[in-house]
Amino acid sequence: MRNIFILFTLCFSILATQPSFAKRHKGIEFLNSGTVLPTHLPFSEAVRVGNTIYLSGQIGILPGTLTLAPGGIEAESRQTMENIKTSLNANGYNMSNLVKCTVLLADMSEWNTFNDIYRTYFSDKYPARSAIGANGLALGAKVEVECIAAIE
Repeated sequence: MRNIFILFTLCFSILATQPSFAKRHKGIEFLNSGTVLPTHLPFSEAVRVGNTIYLSGQIGILPGTLTLAPGGIEAESRQTMENIKTSLNANGYNMSNLVKCTVLLADMSEWNTFNDIYRTYFSDKYPARSAIGANGLALGAKVEVECIAAIE
């Protein structure tokens, strides 16, 4: 009888610790609308943690494919920004929720071209931003942008 009591106490102790483990994951939501990125890729389109949304980097792929928009830096920049906008909208958010963007350019000499397109996606309030020269973006892309959004 004593062994059963010990076993019961041990099982109860183990079960009692599981809710605290679940609480550590409470409030984390993995967002995968399928409107831009193919759903078989090994990452989430975005992850919401509390009032912050972390968007995976977007490149200028045509939605639902792994094919870059034809037309070089201008077409890829526009498609990249459209993909960010589409991803946000599909999850109930918009471009005004963006607070930080990180831009990776395969050729930093195309920074001004990217900026000309980027600025058309915002009114007078821009997210904080970094721009980094990168060698070897996914699929041979010329630009990738990852963003952080905040919600009220």
